[in-house]
Amino acid sequence: MTRMQVHQKERALSQPTIKLDESWLRELQGEFNAPYMRSLREFLVSEKQAGKVIFPPGNEIFNALNLTHLGSVKVVILGQDPYHGDGQAMGLCFSVHKGVRIPPSLKNIYKEMETDLGIPPAMHGDLTSWAQQGVLLLNSVMTVERGRAASHQGKGWEKFTDAVIAAVNRQSSPVVFLLWGSYAQKKAAFVDTSRHLVLKGPHPSPLSAHTGFFGKHYFSKANEFLMENNITPIDWRLP
Repeated sequence: MTRMQVHQKERALSQPTIKLDESWLRELQGEFNAPYMRSLREFLVSEKQAGKVIFPPGNEIFNALNLTHLGSVKVVILGQDPYHGDGQAMGLCFSVHKGVRIPPSLKNIYKEMETDLGIPPAMHGDLTSWAQQGVLLLNSVMTVERGRAASHQGKGWEKFTDAVIAAVNRQSSPVVFLLWGSYAQKKAAFVDTSRHLVLKGPHPSPLSAHTGFFGKHYFSKANEFLMENNITPIDWRLP
């Protein structure tokens, strides 16, 4: 590789190559220019060059931010890592494409929603309609290697998504944070509860849902808070 080719490669790695909604890009431009993000991009490039399959696909990594503009965020749901099975991860936490088997955690979310709002469980796991209404479905780590859960933890995504949460926290409009599990609760510990509503509970995973996830009425409480602040509530039904 010539010196010019090396320079061109380095320049490509130093710039965000995935299109991002302008509302987020303005707020997060400094993060994309930070050394940790450069290291993260270099890591992802090297993994792909080594023949590893990365989920979600490149054009879906930033789905949560592109489908839910910063100024329209009403509710934040935090996940930890994308699904690592074929065809599952789509850039929205807990969500899978239509036609993909509904994961157990999402089934439990549906159960709680039915108890809370009387909404029958959907026949699919695609939560895009929530995202389009202002539900930020954010995974703390936004990529994963196929078949290797948590394989991209500690590579820089955590710092980036901390910045995303901080950006939401700075918004003047009140937001509901649904924090399920100790990981999500620690990650968003700095949220200003004098302006935003934080609802906590165990993770909906079958391993922990039985310890108190059910019966908390997260969805109705979120909508009550939104309406109290003259914000249009979320229609939690899935088309």
